[in-house]
Amino acid sequence: MLMLALRGIRLRWVTFVGSFLALVLGVGLIAATGLALAATFDAPERGPERFAAAPVVVRADGLLRVDTPTGTRTAFVDRPGPVPPGLAAQLAALGRTVEDRSFPSDIVDPHPGQDADARVGHPWSVAAAAPYRLATGRAPAAPGEVVVTTASGGPRLRTGDRVRVRTPAGSEARTVVGTVAGRGFEDAVFFTDDEAARISPDIDALVVHAAATAVRDALGPDSGMDVLTGHDRRHADPDPDRDARALVSVNALLGTAAGITLFVSAAVVASTFSYAVAGRRREFGLLRTAGATPGQIRRTVLAESVLIGVAASAAGTLLGAGGAPLLVRRMTEAGLAPSWFALGDPSWPLHTAFWTGVSAATAAALVSCHRAGRTAPTEALREAAVDSRVMPVSRWAAAVLVLLLGLGLPALALATDPGDLLGRKSYVTRPMILIVGCALLAPVLVRPVGRLLTWLPARLPGATGVLVRENTAAGVRRTAAVAAPVLITVALAASLTGTVATLEEARATEARTATTADFVVTPGQEGRPLSPAFLERVRDIDGAVVSASRSTAVTVLEENTALVSSEARAVDPARLAAVAKLPVTAGRLADLDDDAIVVNEEWLTTRVGDRVTVWLGDGSERSLRIAAVLATGTGDNGVYVTPRNAGGADVDRIDVEVAPGGDRRAVAAALDTAAADTGTRVATRAAWLAPTAPGPDDHTRTGLRMILGIALVSTATALANTLVMATSGRGRDLAVLRLAGATVPQVLRLVVAEAVAAVGVGAVLGGVVAAVNLLVVRGALALLGVTSAVVVPWAMLGLVVAAAALLAAGSAVLPALSALRTRPVELAGSRE
Repeated sequence: MLMLALRGIRLRWVTFVGSFLALVLGVGLIAATGLALAATFDAPERGPERFAAAPVVVRADGLLRVDTPTGTRTAFVDRPGPVPPGLAAQLAALGRTVEDRSFPSDIVDPHPGQDADARVGHPWSVAAAAPYRLATGRAPAAPGEVVVTTASGGPRLRTGDRVRVRTPAGSEARTVVGTVAGRGFEDAVFFTDDEAARISPDIDALVVHAAATAVRDALGPDSGMDVLTGHDRRHADPDPDRDARALVSVNALLGTAAGITLFVSAAVVASTFSYAVAGRRREFGLLRTAGATPGQIRRTVLAESVLIGVAASAAGTLLGAGGAPLLVRRMTEAGLAPSWFALGDPSWPLHTAFWTGVSAATAAALVSCHRAGRTAPTEALREAAVDSRVMPVSRWAAAVLVLLLGLGLPALALATDPGDLLGRKSYVTRPMILIVGCALLAPVLVRPVGRLLTWLPARLPGATGVLVRENTAAGVRRTAAVAAPVLITVALAASLTGTVATLEEARATEARTATTADFVVTPGQEGRPLSPAFLERVRDIDGAVVSASRSTAVTVLEENTALVSSEARAVDPARLAAVAKLPVTAGRLADLDDDAIVVNEEWLTTRVGDRVTVWLGDGSERSLRIAAVLATGTGDNGVYVTPRNAGGADVDRIDVEVAPGGDRRAVAAALDTAAADTGTRVATRAAWLAPTAPGPDDHTRTGLRMILGIALVSTATALANTLVMATSGRGRDLAVLRLAGATVPQVLRLVVAEAVAAVGVGAVLGGVVAAVNLLVVRGALALLGVTSAVVVPWAMLGLVVAAAALLAAGSAVLPALSALRTRPVELAGSRE
């Protein structure tokens, strides 16, 4: 059987080369994305940075602890508290202590219009905990003296320079009395201990030169403090989770890419193998006539497929191993992954890719040859000429079940949880189910769709249109095999890009609707509060309504089992209505006060007037009355509380509305004057909303283009391979046309027209799948209270279909030209 399989592969290599190449590329893509995905599972191991030389570090643990019937639940609070001064004094009895404080300390560029050099301030005594060591000069000894790190970017500072440093206490000229080498994790400015305490009185962390056990014993079990030693001191570094957080988006991107690659590869390999086996029905019939049993036919085809699968999977694994570094490099260059992202040394992705390829080839062959093995000899010989009865009962049943699943799951989600349909996992996997359903029904759909597309050409002068219509209808398997890659390509491209664009437009619409202020003021550096000096200057501007707000968070215990945190904004309810128009579904925003809260429809408790127990950003517990409920929207409609319930958060945004009769230019000038030298950004409403508008260069779209590019390479290869196989096997058809009087150009035009018609069939079916998915997204947005249009990526669709048509035409013409070199009489009488 093995020798027979090897001989069959050698004799029919044209038939198998398409399946081989499709499998090589599919396995290579799976291996490359798998290797890159494996590298995201663990962030690089980094030791302590800011406190690498500190024996013990004490800081607030930032944990909220809530007792429930099923045990104690914990969650991180939004604003961990400082180390209490009394506790610091208590620990000083155990050994020498050093108080650490961190606060914004930006070096202002003397040239107007230049951005400040964003830095962080510390007391000089804590510099030894890193350790920082003086490179030049001396330590600061008096107010107005600073030591700075030598940063890789920004202004080059030297000992003796006079610089203006902006801190929460204001902007002052200071003298650089020393420099230290930067350590990469921060750009710092060091002050005297007394001046740092004046600028930022709270103690953020405490370095204790004593035994850790003694420190823990002195604190006790319920102090709310963390005692960090060894590698745990990493948790006291600035943004210790930045590496793991940077990998979250990379993991999601590569996980999506791997899933789509696996789906596309399996689909195109199955389609290619299926068509290759279907093209050998006459051969199977002759073998049955010669006495071969159905089992022997199945084993022969299975052996051929396993041989092809093993060889192609091995080649694909090598291709993926070589292509993975290129994929990682492209991701880092495009900003989709951090600069330090690199491949590891796991081998399981290569094993997974190899066995996935072998399994896909084997499964495709089993499904394809099952019907051929069961066919009677005379029936097989008859079916070899014209495609008929191409949909067995089992395929009908599978197609109906898959389509019911593909339509039923979104319908169920629309009825129960519309927001779930807007998640990446949902809008990525949903098209796949419908694609499989349409692909299973393709033999039935090809004829009506093909006749629809060829209706007008068939009525034009000449025989080409009629021949295209009849050949498309007669060669159902051939047309379906060519249409399948196009169906996958169009459905995925339109569904994914259209959904992302529709969601971006919905978020932009929400932002435009919710924000009615004429000006929006934010800090120059993200994550920082607004300057106290600016707040003093804009407290009262003539002819304007000024609404200051704070970013915070609230936590609620849901069903006595889980602590769920929600982003919140602390606002002045009396001024909120003047600068915002929120999507209220119940209650009134005017009823928001210090004893109330505004929630959204995602909360379990949403009845106006009910009280809900929440924990504020600082961990304090409050019972608040629900004053109003907002529509869920795309997920950006958070919670609103008053400044009293802000949990200690500072003002980080100001909305300014020009009052009726006010002078817009005067208000703008007053804001610009107040913002001078405070590191504050003043933007008009249009300028502030601009970053929320859909754009072509954001990371989401860049990642989506990468995912689609990987998938489309596979489908394009399958399209070309299928057409080469299909056209190569039509030598007799082309010869009959030549003998009937058709010229070579006429035959080539017919071949191109049939290929383009098959592409059109796939594009129509893919468009139907994409339309269903986009309508599901539109329905979910409507149920969530968002009125936004569906964005159809017409330009991308046109490009994809045009590229597929050109590729199909070229892939059909080349083997046709090769076949037409032989004399028609010889070709018509040749053996298969």
